[in-house]
Amino acid sequence: MAMRTIPVLLIPFLTVVAVSDENDSRIKELNKYWQEVSRSVGEGDFESYAASCHPDGILVAGTANRTQPLSVALARWKQGFAETKSGRIKASVEFRFSKRIGNATSAHETGMFLYMTVDADGKETRHYIHMEGLLTKKKGRWVMLMEYQKSNGTKEEWDALSKLTKTPANKQ
Repeated sequence: MAMRTIPVLLIPFLTVVAVSDENDSRIKELNKYWQEVSRSVGEGDFESYAASCHPDGILVAGTANRTQPLSVALARWKQGFAETKSGRIKASVEFRFSKRIGNATSAHETGMFLYMTVDADGKETRHYIHMEGLLTKKKGRWVMLMEYQKSNGTKEEWDALSKLTKTPANKQ
């Protein structure tokens, strides 16, 4: 009986292709996750935003030197969602990343977010925040396990990062 063999030189190539496809798929899924978070903030959709967080998730506020369950932070943020939904204020959030590590069920994302509000008087406020997110994929959907709002950032740092794209891991 003839035995089939795969040339040893092809094995690393096949592994790289499989990992690359997994990374591309994960990045696309995570981009959709972040786009949904942005949509929920912009529309004041608190329920969708809350659903993007793991029930046992943690918020790390680096500038305040504290941690708390995301459920506590969500309760604090709920009023802002209601004001956005009613049209009293406008809010938006965008994400950009400098490093994206993970696999099919876990991800660590490093970058920044830009949270903007416009109040009833038309005053615009922008917050550039360095962040890290630790996510897990449960029952086919990504959820935030840990949101680390590390420190305040600048517009220049924000501008240096790329917008969300479909590029492979560790890049945008």
